[in-house]
Amino acid sequence: MGEQRRQYDEEFKRNAVELCRTSGKSVSQVANDLGINRSILRRWLREGTSFGDRAFPGTGKLMRGADLEEENRRLKKELAIAQEERDILKKAMAIFSKTQK
Repeated sequence: MGEQRRQYDEEFKRNAVELCRTSGKSVSQVANDLGINRSILRRWLREGTSFGDRAFPGTGKLMRGADLEEENRRLKKELAIAQEERDILKKAMAIFSKTQK
């Protein structure tokens, strides 16, 4: 039936990425030496490059969730500013569009 997925801790992932970068061996060779699939190691390399110190946050919920919350706060702030500008423009339009008596 279904195979149990292997889980690797953050330290193992960081060490594997560092080994791949510094050993001079190919990704396939390092993956074989560590007993992991080369596609996993390639993904870890991409994540390490893209996220730097924030890469490999464990289950992926803690750090990336914090990033999402931060972005959500930023977007809410931008929305509030845009709504305020819209309201000001509506009021200005109403004032300037009144017919002169």
